[in-house]
Amino acid sequence: METIRATPSPEQTGQRLDKAAAELFGLSRSSVQELLSGGRVLVNGKPEGKSYRLRPEDTVEAFLPDPVACEAVPQDIPLDIVYEDDDLLVVNKPKGMVVHPAAGHWEGTLVNALLSHCGASLSGINGVLRPGIVHRIDKDTRGLLIVAKNDQAHQGLAQQIKEHSFTRIYEAVVIGHLREPQGTVEAPIGRHPVQRKKMAVTDKNAKPAVTHYEVVAVYPGYTHVRLRLETGRTHQIRVHMAYLGHPVAGDTVYGPPKGVRGLDGQCLHARVIGFRHPRDGRYLEFTSPLPAYFTDFLHSLEGN
Repeated sequence: METIRATPSPEQTGQRLDKAAAELFGLSRSSVQELLSGGRVLVNGKPEGKSYRLRPEDTVEAFLPDPVACEAVPQDIPLDIVYEDDDLLVVNKPKGMVVHPAAGHWEGTLVNALLSHCGASLSGINGVLRPGIVHRIDKDTRGLLIVAKNDQAHQGLAQQIKEHSFTRIYEAVVIGHLREPQGTVEAPIGRHPVQRKKMAVTDKNAKPAVTHYEVVAVYPGYTHVRLRLETGRTHQIRVHMAYLGHPVAGDTVYGPPKGVRGLDGQCLHARVIGFRHPRDGRYLEFTSPLPAYFTDFLHSLEGN
């Protein structure tokens, strides 16, 4: 059982416990109700009812049950395979596809498709729900992702990511105009202190994060940028661009909640991936063309 603990923000002071706990821990209201009914939410060490109003000095604890083990199943889903050999494959993940099964997405993921295509030939380092997965890209981000077919390949690729020798270049459209034509964002990323499903630039329980960027083109109200990841934290580009005051266009989590007309999700594409082959050391690099939604959005900006 996992224990998570938080204190209310000034905005959450005076809120009902059930509503505030959902925000504090990034849980659904129904999940919080279940925890409350089981006495697994404490305020200052004591169980409280859902209508309890939080005070500034309160400490809220939630005791989360251990996840139920689940094994991903093969599904015959078409894959856009850019490269494949006995050790690895590079796929072009479509926008809207989740990389691996998780709560709310047990089917239709990239892993389900990989299990159908590769059978048992996937690395097992990340367990039964993430076979072969060396790194991830967000559900609404399209582009290149590498998959390991065996543990030796997985370890070799993971080491390159750790050493920052793994090439990952993205392109995005961000809101507004950057002050400099190129630059580097070096700001640690960790879990958002209040909205637990989000990440944030923070010094608390954070990991170093570095993103290099350069301007490709400027449009009225928007900028087309190219970004190179030195590290690979969750939502790194989206968090860093928002930190600069220029969130990725269409990103309703880190940018304007209403989104951007003409976009369904963030305008972010994993364009280039490069690495040394873990078996023979050859450097391989692959480029994915910008998707139609991305170029269509750029064309719409040209008309403004």
